[in-house]
Amino acid sequence: MEHPRARHDLEFIPFDHEGRQMILVRDRLGLVPYGTGVPPGLLPILALMDGLRSLDDLAREITALQGGRSVSREGILAVLAELDQAGLLDTERYRAAKTQAAADFAAKPIREAVFAGQAYPDTRALLAPYLDAILALAPQDAPALPAGARLLGIIAPHIDPEAGKAAYGAAYAPLRGLAPKRVVVLGVGHQIIRGLYCLTDKSYATPLGDVPADAAAVARLRAAGGAAVDPGDLQHRDEHSVEFQAVFLRHVLGETPFSLVPVLCGSPLGALSGNASRAAFLDLAGPFLETLRELAATPDTLVVAGVDFCHIGPKFGHDKPAQLLEDAATAHDAALLDALAAGDAEAFWAESARVKDRYNVCGLTALATLAEILPPSDMTVLCRDIMREKETASAVTFAAAAVTAR
Repeated sequence: MEHPRARHDLEFIPFDHEGRQMILVRDRLGLVPYGTGVPPGLLPILALMDGLRSLDDLAREITALQGGRSVSREGILAVLAELDQAGLLDTERYRAAKTQAAADFAAKPIREAVFAGQAYPDTRALLAPYLDAILALAPQDAPALPAGARLLGIIAPHIDPEAGKAAYGAAYAPLRGLAPKRVVVLGVGHQIIRGLYCLTDKSYATPLGDVPADAAAVARLRAAGGAAVDPGDLQHRDEHSVEFQAVFLRHVLGETPFSLVPVLCGSPLGALSGNASRAAFLDLAGPFLETLRELAATPDTLVVAGVDFCHIGPKFGHDKPAQLLEDAATAHDAALLDALAAGDAEAFWAESARVKDRYNVCGLTALATLAEILPPSDMTVLCRDIMREKETASAVTFAAAAVTAR
């Protein structure tokens, strides 16, 4: 373990335990036991373990972090052994567990409704009225869509439905009465490490009935995607961003038989080797985007981007409370939406570059993909909202919008 690497697929959630600040570790793979907490001081040390720094490098940098209190190479090895045992490192033990999890998921014929009973009711009898109540919360003063215009797609949140009720209602209300045969869902792959996209041809289960995948379309995209597409589909197993859209779609479209093209979109920062620009994006994902554009242009196909926008405050790495960042973050949201509404993909990437992704827009790749695959169109922003988390002085922004044919 000369160049140790921390796992990149863990979530760290600040919480207060008996007056002491701790970090809850959430591990969808299950190697880290549920409820495990670590001290906040461990996070900057894990951040140094990037697979590039040697043990000697780590000893020097951790010594600096500790204000000059020396740490030896042997001390680092002892800490690494504890971190590996705790499941926090990318080691053989972790990779074997991930390989087994991927094999187990591959053997399943369906992607289960993981968040049923947690983020939304898990029975038809309770879920249908719950979703109807959310749809009824669509803002009454939302702008009207152009009269007679054909709906090409929507932007919806993927935040917890309870937190994003008004925006979910605004996004999905326009779908009532539609009967698409296929829905392309651009979700956010929070755990994608290889490539920009992750696909699955598994049906998505919901308490209202399963939504079958368009296996032929998924196969076309996988063949076209090359290095832009993760070769597996394990990231779909525990990801909520497509699941929430599948639940709303199944409800709003009723008995309409439709298929799903579930596309998880990862962060451009790693996949584009630090060059998060439109040119680099098109260079890597061009053939994938062209195939997706062809699918989106097919009659009776709808595109849904299930995204959140800015993630601000200490929970997301900022040294200021979200309240002090809100104005700048919401202005960034508005600029991104304006660029999308204008059909100006270059302006969209330029706005992201302007702030150097300071505000952690997790839906950046999904929105950039949307900008590339839709024909000339009009966008109507229906709702913008923010979820404030008082306990962590942090916040998440999100929006609802409809895209109509010009």
